[in-house]
Amino acid sequence: MLMIPAGRWIAKEPRDRGRRGGLVTEDSPSIRPPDPPDALSASSPGSAGLERAALALTSAALTFPTLGGGTMRALLVLLLAGTGLSSLVPEREKNPKYWREQAQQTLRRALELQSLNTNVAKNVIMFLGDGMGVSTVTAARILKGQLDNKPGEETLLEMDKFPFVALSKTYNTNAQVPDSAGTATAYLCGVKANEGTVGVSAAVTRSQCNTTQGNEVTSILRWAKDAGKSVGIVTTTRVNHATPSAAYAHSADRDWYSDNEMPPEAVAQGCKDIAYQLIHNIPNIEVIMGGGRKYMYPKNTSDVEYHDEEKARGTRLDGQFLIRAWKDYKPQDKNSHYVWNRTQLMDLKLDQVDFLLGLFEPVDMVYELNRNNLTDPSLTEMVEVAITILKKNPKGFFLLVEGGRIDHGHHEGKAKQALHETVEMDRAIERAGTLTSLDDTLTVVTADHSHVFTFGGYTPRGNSIFGLAPMVSDTDQKPFTSILYGNGPGYKIVAGERENVSTVDYAHSNYQAQSAVPLRQETHGGEDVAIFARGPMAHLLHGVHEQNYIPHVMAYAACIGENRKHCSSPASRNTAGALPLLAAILSPLLASLLF
Repeated sequence: MLMIPAGRWIAKEPRDRGRRGGLVTEDSPSIRPPDPPDALSASSPGSAGLERAALALTSAALTFPTLGGGTMRALLVLLLAGTGLSSLVPEREKNPKYWREQAQQTLRRALELQSLNTNVAKNVIMFLGDGMGVSTVTAARILKGQLDNKPGEETLLEMDKFPFVALSKTYNTNAQVPDSAGTATAYLCGVKANEGTVGVSAAVTRSQCNTTQGNEVTSILRWAKDAGKSVGIVTTTRVNHATPSAAYAHSADRDWYSDNEMPPEAVAQGCKDIAYQLIHNIPNIEVIMGGGRKYMYPKNTSDVEYHDEEKARGTRLDGQFLIRAWKDYKPQDKNSHYVWNRTQLMDLKLDQVDFLLGLFEPVDMVYELNRNNLTDPSLTEMVEVAITILKKNPKGFFLLVEGGRIDHGHHEGKAKQALHETVEMDRAIERAGTLTSLDDTLTVVTADHSHVFTFGGYTPRGNSIFGLAPMVSDTDQKPFTSILYGNGPGYKIVAGERENVSTVDYAHSNYQAQSAVPLRQETHGGEDVAIFARGPMAHLLHGVHEQNYIPHVMAYAACIGENRKHCSSPASRNTAGALPLLAAILSPLLASLLF
């Protein structure tokens, strides 16, 4: 059966844009769907009836290409009348007053920003959406609204509400289109680096252990720890993956998860795997949560949860039990807890927890759409636990939160998984906001890189973000989904032709959206990504920046690292921040007196 988006549909004339562009018109080549529905079935009210009406009209256009444009318009009017819906435009949006009042409200909020927040950031939270390019943010915004039974486009993500927005240039020192390791080194350590390397400068060559010594660089997590703050890492990937590893490790290769993945010469030269460095480099990280259990155990050790699964077994060749080592490092007068499932996590009395290690999967955590609510915590739940523990420190905290599986969903061409991961990270951002204060907490949301992910096709308002475009291809006269990839595993040829998406379940969680170029995995994109900021000194993120600028702003706001000298006292900081604003106010007054 021919399927259309689980949203709304609108007929368009090709003249609207000066070209035909594959729109379903009287000239479109005939395609007969397997089971065209009866147009009369559209008589039921509501959006479901509209979907059936649109489907019937689409089928008619595809099956009877000789129908004139006037006839098609008449059919659409009749079908829409049968649904009781005469417009795709919400009633309030038809009134100019709605848009003017909305703009005035936004203007008032913007004017309030003239009073800049120059407080010292006691706390810093960094949310990193791995692979969360601008197109992903927009699509996730629409999805969030549609999950709330709205058209979606008018919805605001929590990150959309942040007052300061900038762009980040994501290239690595040796790569125009970057990877997650070199970018993590940039936004955590403050220096750009080569692709595939973490926590080292660009003097290090990937996979060359002997280039590492003397070229290590430290991260803002280390700067915060040295300043007496509590620190934490929360991720939906393995805790020794590219993003979190740049916070604590120095490795010539991001793939050295355990010594099992390292070449013998690297081990012989004294390089340590990333899991080992997590436990030993900064042993008193207060909170670590994510996946990656198997890298902590000797090779072939059965997993605590997946006893019989070979892929879940330990990988270490050195025989070390790193979780035991983690416990041994903790001060005797402090309470440290290791948990591996959600029940154990939720049963903790957080006011009695000083150190927490939570490893909930052998490798990466399960996609949010597939997550077992009994065994695996959500990102939002992990963030709440982390902040509750970290905020007990009167000196404040630094927390790195990664929505890491956004990236994995895109690489697999599974847009539905990627976008639901993004929406879940946005929930975590909202939860963090309720647990902290704008007065003393700087929150930065950004991405390491983008993906070759797009959506288009002149879809109408409220169209399901996972639905079909109201068009067919100029070349093969087949429909296509609004979401597409520039490359990836979604390139499928059936009987020598592009797969007809109307014959598959493109709304499935694991549906791989079609791609233009066949690849085993979809690739990153090279365009700039957004930076959203709120809280103390958020205004310093204001334009187009090199990615490595970000941790310098966070450190400046928190008076840590190399940016401590200007923070001898809160009063001096507040006065310094107020001077430019005072000058801006007084300058016009002075000018009027003089002239």
